[in-house]
Amino acid sequence: MNYESLFLLAQATPAGAQPAGPSMPWIPFICIGIIFYLLMIRPQQKKQKEHAALVSGLKTGDKVVACGGIHGLIANVKETTVILKVADNVKMEVDKASIVVVKRSEAEAAPAAS
Repeated sequence: MNYESLFLLAQATPAGAQPAGPSMPWIPFICIGIIFYLLMIRPQQKKQKEHAALVSGLKTGDKVVACGGIHGLIANVKETTVILKVADNVKMEVDKASIVVVKRSEAEAAPAAS
């Protein structure tokens, strides 16, 4: 028996199958990239936009919570910082980006919910 012909037959592709194109190895990487964008990057961008809107809407008299857990009332709003009134005769200057939560009063929250 001729071993050379058996070797060539073993390497032959089946009649119905086509060889993979040059783009086939990239398809899994593209799918992983799309999944990564949808599950990680997009929600983070949405959260950043919400925080930017929260920071741009700060005004004097808002009750806020800073990232260190400091509760206070905004006494003054500057370009990049706000002055928080923490207690009587106690004021702190904190960065606007450190504001995490704005507590709206019930009178302001009711019309917004309607």
